[in-house]
Amino acid sequence: MLHQFYPQVMHDFRYELNKDMHLAAAHFIPDSAAGKCMDIHGHTYVINVTIAGDELNHTGFLADFKLLKEIVHKRYDHTLLNDKVEFNDQKDPAAFPTTEVVAKTLWSLIQRELDNSENKPRCLQVLVRETPTSYVMYRPKKGDFE
Repeated sequence: MLHQFYPQVMHDFRYELNKDMHLAAAHFIPDSAAGKCMDIHGHTYVINVTIAGDELNHTGFLADFKLLKEIVHKRYDHTLLNDKVEFNDQKDPAAFPTTEVVAKTLWSLIQRELDNSENKPRCLQVLVRETPTSYVMYRPKKGDFE
């Protein structure tokens, strides 16, 4: 696996965790303005999640890598993203499985789980690389946290 460094989020938390994941998934963008992307096609996505916080949980983790893999990889690997409820409204551009929307959706799913943890870490950044030369980064604003 190629180890990569990603743009960093400036923060003053004590701990920062980064998790890289790969998943294979197909999608299409249901709008004629998307050109070739209107057709079903697939990607081997590379995803990086950045989580930070000041406190560790009772097992000494900021967040469990296994939990992150379950949230992302287990849900989306080898799927057609458009079949997932969060991406299947073909009239709402905010639900089209563009790389931007996928990054924001992953952040929402991850942060929802983190909000339920005892130490309340924050997901500061989700990077979704769709191709070797193209990626999107989602960074929440302060008001996006619970």
